[in-house]
Amino acid sequence: MPYAVPLWRSIRDDLRAQIRAGLLKPGDRIPTTRKLMEQHSTTSATVRRAVDSMIESGELIGRQGLGVFVADRSEEA
Repeated sequence: MPYAVPLWRSIRDDLRAQIRAGLLKPGDRIPTTRKLMEQHSTTSATVRRAVDSMIESGELIGRQGLGVFVADRSEEA
């Protein structure tokens, strides 16, 4: 029996897909935690885990008091 994908990974994969599709571009602010909670019917802890994993990998940048933004990864190339 296949294992279900944890919800935080599903949220992370959804954000990655939006970035790849150009719906979220470098410098764009991602939806708020509250909005992501509503979209995925989950808790703030689950959303934070997804977002934090993307911050750790350099895909997103958190700016205190401003929000979380898509990183400009072209600077790394």
